[in-house]
Amino acid sequence: MRTQNLRALASAAALLLALTACGGQSDDKDDRSESAGGKSSDSADAFPMTIKHALGTTKIPAKPRRVATVNWANDEVPLALGVVPVGMAKANFGDDDGDGVLPWTTDRLKELHAKTPVLFDETDGIDFEAVADTKPDVILASYSGMTKQDYRTLSDIAPVVAYPEAAWATPWREIIRMNSKAVGLADKGEELIGDLEKKITKTVAKYPQLKGKSAMFMTHVNAKDVSEIGYYTAHDTRTEFFEDLGLKVPGSVAKASKGSKKFALTKSAERIDDFDDVDIITGYGDDKGELLKTLKKDPLLSKLPAVKRGSIYLLPGSSPLATAANPTPLSISYVLDEYVAALAKAADKVK
Repeated sequence: MRTQNLRALASAAALLLALTACGGQSDDKDDRSESAGGKSSDSADAFPMTIKHALGTTKIPAKPRRVATVNWANDEVPLALGVVPVGMAKANFGDDDGDGVLPWTTDRLKELHAKTPVLFDETDGIDFEAVADTKPDVILASYSGMTKQDYRTLSDIAPVVAYPEAAWATPWREIIRMNSKAVGLADKGEELIGDLEKKITKTVAKYPQLKGKSAMFMTHVNAKDVSEIGYYTAHDTRTEFFEDLGLKVPGSVAKASKGSKKFALTKSAERIDDFDDVDIITGYGDDKGELLKTLKKDPLLSKLPAVKRGSIYLLPGSSPLATAANPTPLSISYVLDEYVAALAKAADKVK
């Protein structure tokens, strides 16, 4: 079912592109089929182009043939549009089989009959040498946390498309717009956005109980220490995604977000009643459910209305579903049904 959803979504974009040699790769990285797609109104004619972002202005002289991506999710835009990166970041969360590739990415690569690109291990930060070895024409990073120094170093390798305003705060639509523009497929990027919006609307329509409910997303919380709770601000993509699902940001989170540009903040458990206006709480849990048990037993956190009534849903451990709340171009179709259904179940408990 999930693979079929991905196939229907990606194929629509692929057909419109009149793809040729859609992603086949040879064993020699220098001979890879770096991109796919015929001429379109926004393809080669759009170059040279300039893209402004938070770290500067990037000039891309010609339509890229070799596309590399760093940090989370940037690979999903070219893949959705039929372009196979020569290298991309190795998955470090939600990778269910340990091969460094998320399941929806694996599905898409199979659809394109493509081999897995070079995987950049970013455990200790961006692997600049590995990126350089792939000889990219452009480096996509519109959703990233790169520093100015990272940007300068990468720019010595190839033109870099960084985030538009703040690190790790680029909405999924903007990720698609920036990355698709950089590879000369802006129109197709807009079509992809439209396809995803239709799928979201259709899914959310099944659960009217979500409409108007307020929701807060907790960061990773240690079940052994709940003296303070972390939560994502209104600037974060997880919180912004609530609005796509018919939910709203609670006043308490919106107020705190106005005074900060950070994507996450913390609050002492002693002030947890500030979140009394939260209808639904979601966040990252653990495989054994220990965090949820702790929240229910804690003398302070158990007083939260959402915890009391059970309108709380914690994403399971580090499974692929745990990435659901951070929407990306390929993951949306893969996890949307399950994620929205779980939030709706929590919403049922809100009176």
